[in-house]
Amino acid sequence: MQIKITVLPGDGIGPEVVKAATRVLQQVAEKFQVDVQLTEKLIGGASFEQFGTPLTDETLDACFKADAVLLGAVGGYQWENLPHQLKPEAALLRLRKELGLFTNIRPAKVYQAFVDSSSLKPEVLKGTDFVVFRELTGGIYFGQPRGYDQQKGWNTMVYQRHEVERIARRAFEIARQRSKKVTSVDKANVLEVSQFWREVVQKVHQDYPDVELNHLYVDNAAMQIVRDPKQFDVIVTSNLFGDILSDIAGMITGSLGMLPSASLGEKYALYEPVHGSAPDIAGQDKANPIATIASVAMMFAYSFQMTKAAELIEKAIEKTLEQGYRTVDIHQPGSKLISTSEMTDQILHNFETLYHEEGLGVFTL
Repeated sequence: MQIKITVLPGDGIGPEVVKAATRVLQQVAEKFQVDVQLTEKLIGGASFEQFGTPLTDETLDACFKADAVLLGAVGGYQWENLPHQLKPEAALLRLRKELGLFTNIRPAKVYQAFVDSSSLKPEVLKGTDFVVFRELTGGIYFGQPRGYDQQKGWNTMVYQRHEVERIARRAFEIARQRSKKVTSVDKANVLEVSQFWREVVQKVHQDYPDVELNHLYVDNAAMQIVRDPKQFDVIVTSNLFGDILSDIAGMITGSLGMLPSASLGEKYALYEPVHGSAPDIAGQDKANPIATIASVAMMFAYSFQMTKAAELIEKAIEKTLEQGYRTVDIHQPGSKLISTSEMTDQILHNFETLYHEEGLGVFTL
């Protein structure tokens, strides 16, 4: 099997966490006899400094030619005053649009070793493992007309049938591989666009009778995520509501710095950590690589259907946390403070151990 991956390290800590993740990617690929070809390109502020634009046509073309894209992070203080179209973040928005990445997937899984790091009580949090499917290319962020004057501001929230159908279908497909339960979140009690959303989701559900479907209003969903997160399996919702709920879900797990994400389209896929570029610690070997490494696990699962590889990466991360290793952002009294590269070394070591224990090959250090 041969796979082509375009790597976009980006800005700030991006290059450091991407370096860590590609080390894991290459090690896993070697063990599972996969030929990985990596192509590295600039994006964001790094691209602006060299080319005068945050996303070149050459970089975009490399993404089109790849089986998957791995992104670090973009942005930094030095580019905040640039025009919108030249800011590093504009590169990410264009990338999502050009690649047609209509589904954003954020897992909300609580590692047992990390259960005391959340603001929620351990007994509430223990066993939490759900994913949020956020529609990414439609809704109020893209609807027209939009604008404001001295007297008022206005935006338009609109969804086409095919936009709701495709993300609903993807959510049901993934639910079949998990606990077979989908929660669709809307505001159908006051918004016509949400009434339409609910109607389409119910129609799609007819093709998945083996999957349970329930509906929640977004305000209740936010409350339920905090009250009893274990009740959820797959949440599917619109762009605006997903933006809010995925961050709520992220924080109950203890740290946004631990969370991976995937953005998927019909043909292309982008994987990235949820955290930002953290320029204040860039270049100091302090960044937490776990979110980016976990994004690689999602890549193996969603893009290459290599579920065993993804499972071993996740188990290696969990074992490393159980052993007490922490980077500075998640350091606690009594834990072992280590660097970015040391955290990566430990995850790789635990992956090797687990690989051997699974009887998948000869153990090597």
